[in-house]
Amino acid sequence: MQNTRLNSIANVLGDRLLQLIGNPWRRISIILLALFVGFFASSAITSTTGQLAMLDVSAAAICTLSIELISRFAYSRERMARSRTTTRLTFFWDAFNAFKIGVAFGFILEAFKLNS
Repeated sequence: MQNTRLNSIANVLGDRLLQLIGNPWRRISIILLALFVGFFASSAITSTTGQLAMLDVSAAAICTLSIELISRFAYSRERMARSRTTTRLTFFWDAFNAFKIGVAFGFILEAFKLNS
């Protein structure tokens, strides 16, 4: 490829992203942020669907399906075998898995708040 401005900006951004992911404190803070955003998203989903009282079953089915699919990809054997070579994809799936854990924990906490 030619060394254009766009290509050099993309290379610099990719290098900075790898530096960001390589720092353990930043990696942990981004994963914790994904966990808290997932908790907030679950609270927003339950509040919205509970207020409308029409989308309860379909929202529960979609959320359960997405949680199971994320778990399938995050804990697959192929991903665990490739995790030593691809740092960027491993970080993406770790952050996405933390988001999923936050969503699941938020749903469980909402169920306890409703006493059901």
